Amino acid sequence: MRIGMIGLGKMGGNMAQRLTQGGHEVIGFDSYPPDATRVQEMKATLVKDLAGLVAQLQAPRTVWIMVPSGKPTQDTVDALAKLLSPGDLIIDGGNSRFTDDIARAEALKPKGIHYMDAGTSGGIWGLKVGYCLMVGGQKEDFQRVEPILKTLAPPEGYLYCGEVGSGHFVKMVHNGIEYAMMQGYAEGFEIMQASRYPLDLAAIAKLWMQGSVVRSWLLDLTANALEKDPGLEHLQPWVEDSGEGRWTVEESINTAVPAPVIGLSLMMRFRSRQENSFGARMLAAMRQQFGGHAVKPK
Repeated sequence: MRIGMIGLGKMGGNMAQRLTQGGHEVIGFDSYPPDATRVQEMKATLVKDLAGLVAQLQAPRTVWIMVPSGKPTQDTVDALAKLLSPGDLIIDGGNSRFTDDIARAEALKPKGIHYMDAGTSGGIWGLKVGYCLMVGGQKEDFQRVEPILKTLAPPEGYLYCGEVGSGHFVKMVHNGIEYAMMQGYAEGFEIMQASRYPLDLAAIAKLWMQGSVVRSWLLDLTANALEKDPGLEHLQPWVEDSGEGRWTVEESINTAVPAPVIGLSLMMRFRSRQENSFGARMLAAMRQQFGGHAVKPK
């Protein structure tokens, strides 16, 4: 197939490269184009603007967006809406909120432009092992782009989840679970790191990959990180969140489904960004006031 790819960063660029390796033709655009070496690796045809991208695609066109969620994605969809024709298809493969997908699909409907959402997991490893794709939209559109999905994903690595928004909804919950798994590993390894035993944490992570019930790809990556830097001394304890963990917690509140572990995992990410927490100082002050407990002055 011939497809337009907007956004050629770490994810979009690798996806374009995997598609061309699989025999598809990619017309690419990025506001900050990659260098010539990277373009040669991708084997994609780069254009200077969205109009040029649309011009090089035959109707019915398929355009895949891989730009940051929120305003950048919305601006891209709005710009494409002025250039595309009835029957053309926009696929958002970024980390958009599922409610935004629903709104975009409704806004595009009067123009006859189709819309799909594709939750995409795989990170920087996707080029080599494939991307796990969670897809929402009309079933006919899914069937139309299935050759692209088959190329991007490993065997059995893509799924039609349902109507518009369902793909990003499933990806949202996926990331919420990811937060909880990561927090569990982090706490367990910190307990071992603080123990009386001189434990080889990288070796333990590798051991647990062999038949243990806690084995996972995350644990495999943990072993890689600990091998390179056993004490993780090169890192600051600052953990960002992309938004999907927050949305998962918000959805748990909206549906009255308890999700205490995912919720607390999100809170711990917030805590990681506080170098000198006022709340922690409050706790120390209260203990000193009611019990005369020792405090550590700054």
